[in-house]
Amino acid sequence: MKKIIECVPNFSEGRNKEIIKAITDAIEKDGDIKLLDVDPGEATNRTVVTFVGEPEAVIEAAVRGVKKAAELIDMRQHHGAHPRMGATDVLPLIPVSGITLEECAELARGLAKRISEELNIPTYCYEAAAYTPERKNLAVCREGEYEGLPERMNSTEKGPDFGNRPYDEDVARTGATAVGARDFLIAVNFNLNTTSTRRANAIAFDVREKGRPMREGGKVTGKPMKDESGNVIMIPGTLKGTKAIGWFIDEYGIAQVSMNITDMAQTPLHVAFDEVSRAASARGLRVTGTEIVGLLPKRAIIDAGKHYLRKQQRSLGIPESEIIKIAVKSMGLDELKPFKAEEKIIETMLESGKEGKRLIDMSCLEFADETSSESPAPGGGSISAYMGSLAAALGTMVANLSSHKAGWDDRWEEFSDYAEKGRKLIDRLNALVDEDTEAFNRIMAVFALPKKTPEEKALRSAALQEATLYATRVPLSTMKEAYATFDLLEAMAEKGNPASVSDAGVGALAARASVLGAFLNVKINAAGLKDREVADQIMQEAAEIAEAAVKREAKILETVNSIIDKS
Repeated sequence: MKKIIECVPNFSEGRNKEIIKAITDAIEKDGDIKLLDVDPGEATNRTVVTFVGEPEAVIEAAVRGVKKAAELIDMRQHHGAHPRMGATDVLPLIPVSGITLEECAELARGLAKRISEELNIPTYCYEAAAYTPERKNLAVCREGEYEGLPERMNSTEKGPDFGNRPYDEDVARTGATAVGARDFLIAVNFNLNTTSTRRANAIAFDVREKGRPMREGGKVTGKPMKDESGNVIMIPGTLKGTKAIGWFIDEYGIAQVSMNITDMAQTPLHVAFDEVSRAASARGLRVTGTEIVGLLPKRAIIDAGKHYLRKQQRSLGIPESEIIKIAVKSMGLDELKPFKAEEKIIETMLESGKEGKRLIDMSCLEFADETSSESPAPGGGSISAYMGSLAAALGTMVANLSSHKAGWDDRWEEFSDYAEKGRKLIDRLNALVDEDTEAFNRIMAVFALPKKTPEEKALRSAALQEATLYATRVPLSTMKEAYATFDLLEAMAEKGNPASVSDAGVGALAARASVLGAFLNVKINAAGLKDREVADQIMQEAAEIAEAAVKREAKILETVNSIIDKS
């Protein structure tokens, strides 16, 4: 899975459109991130920018943005309603997919160090990136705001984590920046079949982590009770990591429970939906749908879809598009307006914004036509990977049919597990369809390198060997993934729905063709490797897989034919 992170820097300028544009232009300069949102505020004199991409690209874009803000924003002239301490005030990194919060925290610390060393801007690390428990709280890092920096700089206890030095003109101009890492925040509204804000608020208080005040006599009108320190005693709500209120929306003419989910690990989206639905039902109301405000990571919607499939005792090994559809319908995400994945799911937005078309995204006809054209790629390697994907797809189909077979309800989860494994194999082999063509293109790119001088020839030769090794290892990966489909196909031939046993057999034939086809590509590319020890090791491994594939195919076909002959 590709690693994707989100970055949400807050810049201390919300009025001058030219400055804001210059900062966002710097962020977008190399075109390797996607700018999702620019939200300036005149009263706060602050702009919140949101962009996403792969970690390295996001870090570089963040550095460019911070640098440009430091050049154009003079904190000595800044005034606004929002707390702030720097031209780039806060800069959180947020995991979206394929990366953990802990990894984002390490990236944030490295980014804070770079900003200090390369741009001479003092930096604090907060939330998950904090070096001390106290500094997890942004308010502690920003204590005294910009005006408090002269006193805090060069202090052992209150100074920044990086760039701690006596207060000088550079700090006076740029201020300090807080760099952190936090989990993704989902802003969501749950629609209610009522116009009562009071009742919506009651539900919000039932579920939000903070809960509601404890009142004398347990009555709604009772006086809030306080502890010995004078603090109001709260009755906690049922959902950790959430904040919520109730309100009435004129646009829709309904009341909603408006919620921020700040910890998806503790409270996934579907858990919040189910709990708000339960709390609403207990008060004689019903949740009629859900509105996502802004964006959300794919994992939130996929986890929700799988949750509702489990409740239906249906297989989870279905295409992502179908899982998303189940989530949308289960939570009523399309009640107020159509739910468009390419506008709401971050990863889908990134994919839809890419130029060019992947081979695997083509129709069957387009793929066949592209293969038959005069272009040497896609060729046998990509076709082998696709045959492996089809083998996995057939095994997955048998698993899904078996999971839903009448009379086999007690075995739905067994086959669902097989189908999920099959989906993972399909995804990996589909990726190899394009990766094999990319490997060929790398070799072609080497041939375009100059070779006039001895140095150029040496560099060209080294680059060719590197590209050839990559082109040898890609089909080897195809062989391994295609061979892994035999476990699924054998299980489906032996345990799956007997009416679909021939599909498992065809899958075995496709898997063998995939392995042997990829083996041919390993052979032809390994022949070009000068490091014969590496080449021999790869060839030995590939030959063993090919030999085993022939045996696995024969065993599965024997089982398949035996079942067909008895039917």
